[in-house]
Amino acid sequence: MKKYEINNKTMALYAMSEKTRVYEEERSFVVDQPANEIMEESCAYFGSSLSGRRKGTEKLIGASYKAPVIVEETKNIIFFPTSSHKSNSCSWLRSSKVERYFYKNGKLIVEFVNGDKLALNVSYGVIDNQIMRSIRLESVLRNRKQAEERNVKK
Repeated sequence: MKKYEINNKTMALYAMSEKTRVYEEERSFVVDQPANEIMEESCAYFGSSLSGRRKGTEKLIGASYKAPVIVEETKNIIFFPTSSHKSNSCSWLRSSKVERYFYKNGKLIVEFVNGDKLALNVSYGVIDNQIMRSIRLESVLRNRKQAEERNVKK
C-alpha cells in the first residue's frame, strides 16, 4: 500500500478514524491511513518529526496546544489541527488554502480556494484562532527568511 505524502496541492486531511479523506486542489479521495500518521510521515519526509515541528512552532510563536506546524518551509506548507493532535478525530487544514468559513445547519463549513467545502464539528472560534496562529507562524517564518536574505547580501 502506497502511503500519502503531503504536497503543494494538499488542502486538508479529514480524519475518518483509521482512514483519511484527502482534499487536494483538483480532487479528493480516501486513503487507508490515519490523518496523524500522514502528518507524522510527511514531516519526516521533509526532515523532521511532528513533535519536532510542534516544538519549533512553540519556539517561534509560543503556541504549544493545537499548534500549527510547518510541514515544509521552502514552500510555506503550514497545517493546523482542528483538535488535539493526539486525537484520532484530529483533522488538519492548510491555512493558505482556506478561502472562508461559516456556520450552516449547526456545522462549521470550511470553503477552500477551489470551492470545495468541508463540514466540521468545531466552533468558529477554534478555526478562527487556528487560522490566526498559522498566519502568525507564516509571518515569523517569512520575516526570518527575509532577514537571512538581507544578511547574505551584505
